[in-house]
Parts: sequence; structure tokens; C-alpha cells
Amino acid sequence: MKKLAYVALLISCHATANYIQADHPHVITPFFSTCITDNGTVTPPPVPSDVYNPNGYYDAALNQTGQTLKQALNGIISQGHIKLRYTDNSSPDTMDVWKALMITDEDPYQSDHVILLYTGRSQLKTERSGQGSLGQDNWNREHLWPKSHGGFNNKSAYAYTDIHHLRPSDESINSERGSLEFNEGGVPTKESPEAGNKKDPQRGTFEPRDAVKGDIARSMFYMATRYEGKDPITPDLEINVGNNSPTSHLGDLCTLLKWHEQDPVDDFEKQRHEKIYSIQNNRNPFIDNPFWVEEIFSSPECP
Repeated sequence: MKKLAYVALLISCHATANYIQADHPHVITPFFSTCITDNGTVTPPPVPSDVYNPNGYYDAALNQTGQTLKQALNGIISQGHIKLRYTDNSSPDTMDVWKALMITDEDPYQSDHVILLYTGRSQLKTERSGQGSLGQDNWNREHLWPKSHGGFNNKSAYAYTDIHHLRPSDESINSERGSLEFNEGGVPTKESPEAGNKKDPQRGTFEPRDAVKGDIARSMFYMATRYEGKDPITPDLEINVGNNSPTSHLGDLCTLLKWHEQDPVDDFEKQRHEKIYSIQNNRNPFIDNPFWVEEIFSSPECP
């Protein structure tokens, strides 16, 4: 869980949202407040209930629930999805995954750096696999939904190059994570143990640092909604309770639901999302409307 100090203030009900800066530039989170109405009554802050629907993007999903909502979102986020090349050296102007990640995960304070997902380290864009001289400290492209667990280990598959679940990562930690599924517990990773990442090879699980748990969870919910078995070379991706999942399945659902609640959408994630939309032309519904996670993925097996 992010180490934040939540601040309660008495403000006008007409005040705009406020943010506090946490211990990393990735983490900028709204603080909650109470407000005073015109007659002096103290009331709780308003709870957003309307669907965020930029330019009618989610029109086809309005008033839908459960699996019907999931099906509607699948159609919306599949339509117009621009497939990127994994690597393209033909022209510096041709967009590929490398170039995309240098845009989406750019350090907001150093434009020639990217933020690495698992370590939080800001690293030169040029210090990447095949280019830099740092060896295992170079950064490369992490598939949050492992290719081997997705059954899409083919560069021509949409899921292979979908930047909603691709992130810059330290090569060493990417290798340590491998195809481990998500859950909590284990021992610190050898690389940057202070960051808080853990792995448990016996259980087949990996726990990322607290500051990105929600980001990862929402990426997984996106993948399970975007890929319903309708794309060539990509099967129906499903999130299940537990680990040791078969191909095209990934766990653990209960853990991901917990992370989604513990680590809400922050400013870095929002900005990254808009950049992805400008490049790939589709959105992650669970960043725009986080309450849809519960509507679609809640399970009686998850307390």
C-alpha cells in the first residue's frame, strides 16, 4: 500500500480536486476532504457515480452490467486498435514498441529517461537492451501477462505488442519474474531488493512493489477484457482464482482485486493511459472507470 498521509480539510463544496505528492513521482494521489455547504452543514465529499465517457467512447457500454458489460467493452476496445510492430529499425519515424514505451513511461522530470516498472528507477532511454552498455542493468520490455501464459508467443499477435501491458523493466528483474503469476509473499528479488518486489518460485508467484500493484492489476483486467478469443493467434485470456494456471489463464484474481483497491489510479497512470490512446487508439476501461472492475470481476471466492 502506498505510504500516504491522507488529509481531511473543511473546504467549499465547489472546490476542485487536490493532490498530494507521495514518495515517488509515479505516485500522485487525490486526498479526500469534507466540505461545507452554503448553509454551514458539513457533508462528506461527493462520490463520483457517472461513467467517464470521453467523446462518447463508451456509449455502447452504458447501462450494461456483468458479462454483458464485459462483452460491450471488448467490442469497444478492440475496434480501431492499432497494432504496433515489436521492433522496427527501418525508420526513426516508424512507431514500434520501443519508441512507444519511451513516450508512455517517460520520466516527467527528465525527458531523456524512462521510469522502470519494478524498481522505480529513472534510466536513460538509450540504456536499453541491445543498445546500452549496462548489461543486466539495461532496460527491456516486460510483458505483464507473460507470453507463455497467454498463448500468444508470436510477434504478429495483437497481445504480443499491446502496450497496455508492456512496460520498461530492469532486465534482471524481468528475468527473475519470468512467467510467474501474481500473488503476495516470497523472498526479495536479487536485483534492487529494497524496492519491495518478491518472488516465490515454489508457488510460482511474484509480488511487485506496492506503488505499481494497482497499475498491474488494471492492466490484467484490460487484457482479460480485450482478448476474448476473437483475435487470430491469441486465445481467450482469463483471470482465475489461485495460481499454477493453464495456458491463457493467469492468477490470482483475489490478489489483483485487492491491489486494484489498495493502489488507486494516480496521475502518472492517467497520463500514461492518454499517451497509449494517442499511439494505439484504444483505452483501458478500468483506468477510466475503476468501478467496472467490481462489476465484471468480483467473485464470491474473493472476500
